[in-house]
Amino acid sequence: MSSESGKPNVNVCLVGQKFMGRTHSNAYLKVGKFFDLPVNPVMHTIAGRDQVELSAFAKKWGWQNATTDWKTAVTNPEIDLVDIGVPNDKHMEMAIAALEAGRNVACEKPLAHNLNDARAMRDAAKRARKSKTFVWYNYRRVPAVALAHKLVKEGKLGRIYQIRCYYLQDWASDPSIPLIWRFQKKVAGSGSHGDLGAHVIDMARFVTGDEFVEITGALSETIVKERPIPSVGSSGGIAAGSKASTRKGKVDVDDVMLFLGRMKSGAVASVEATRFSTGYQNKNGLEVHGEHGAIRFNFEDMNVLDFYDATAPRKLQGWTRIMVTHAGDHPYAHAWWPDAHIIGYEHGFINMVADMMNVLGGKLPEVALPDFEDAFQTQRVLHAASLSADERRPVRLSEVK
Repeated sequence: MSSESGKPNVNVCLVGQKFMGRTHSNAYLKVGKFFDLPVNPVMHTIAGRDQVELSAFAKKWGWQNATTDWKTAVTNPEIDLVDIGVPNDKHMEMAIAALEAGRNVACEKPLAHNLNDARAMRDAAKRARKSKTFVWYNYRRVPAVALAHKLVKEGKLGRIYQIRCYYLQDWASDPSIPLIWRFQKKVAGSGSHGDLGAHVIDMARFVTGDEFVEITGALSETIVKERPIPSVGSSGGIAAGSKASTRKGKVDVDDVMLFLGRMKSGAVASVEATRFSTGYQNKNGLEVHGEHGAIRFNFEDMNVLDFYDATAPRKLQGWTRIMVTHAGDHPYAHAWWPDAHIIGYEHGFINMVADMMNVLGGKLPEVALPDFEDAFQTQRVLHAASLSADERRPVRLSEVK
């Protein structure tokens, strides 16, 4: 079916209406107003567990239908794209059901809550040859990160020596925060490691075009061992709106994960993921140092990329602060505002929907989109680092199939 513009429609079914449900809904709602797309995303169905919440959510965000029956929703022949925005342990069942029904699938990160589920999803995607898959590593769509990727690809840094990745938050350092699903291994798979570390592992792979070949050492720590069991779950943020009961339960995921690695090119890497970094709300960053230059990015200043040109005369060498907002030169800038009229967190999701719609409409994305195969490689790194921490030994990626 075509829209009033004459462009083919892409009917979307989104599963999940909490934090990621809001970000994804906003992206589908806004993308056509800023990007000239080959297809028109239609907010067809929202699926979740609570019909009352769903009905209110659908009305607020513009979804045409709301249902608690996700199995029927993701296999509905009217649906073209299934978008999975639920806790990690539900990803595999939903994704495989959608793929076997011939749907295109977008899935939140990490790909799954463990390596086996991720492998099954990757294999299902291989079998579903007509279906496209996408994974919401949305920081690739931040213009500064996309520019960093292009600079490395153009050879501006030359041979890469060192990669430094970090994702620092502090929200979990309050021990009164309830035992929401992000603190439960059976649901999340891991803690800061899979929630935050997955993002910067993907960012390192994406920006450098390099792959991890060995985790040389890792350290995992659970700082708060018990938390109050929630009487009410979160209401749309990370933990906001959740309420504690008087009973407590065990935290069985990492609060902090640190690891070192070697890359295929010979570069070395360090990765830090923590929810206990007091003073940092969302410091998500990357530094890459090479023979000809370096780049550094910090999401708390997301419109800026710092670049160091080591080929300039020594008296002129120093960090250059690039405001990544100039249309024609900077990724995605053409769709937004005049120079230095900055964008925010939600725009990475809108940019990603634009790229997904371009791919579904037969066009190329601005920069590479991660599919299930790509995201499986990040899952392998997550698993190898966890294994290294648990067994206190180096782990080669060739061990992790």
